[in-house]
Amino acid sequence: MKFINPKNTKAEKVDWFISERVRTIVKTYAEYTEYSESEVVDMLLLNLLDDEDFLNWIKNKRNNRRIVKQLEIEDLVETDKIG
Repeated sequence: MKFINPKNTKAEKVDWFISERVRTIVKTYAEYTEYSESEVVDMLLLNLLDDEDFLNWIKNKRNNRRIVKQLEIEDLVETDKIG
């Protein structure tokens, strides 16, 4: 038996301004994938963690322990270089 993990842990409402085009893209993609718009945005933004330059920037930041922990990327950056 596989247990079901909760969705959107620690989710909170944000107040961002995005273009109408982007809203339409998210809405249409959500309809296509049968996920909610929030789930689509969440999944797409998590793909930013595949950007090696972004991870290197975090790794080279001074005192980066907090951000590494918040992003839950301890396994993606070398722990011996964490500030």
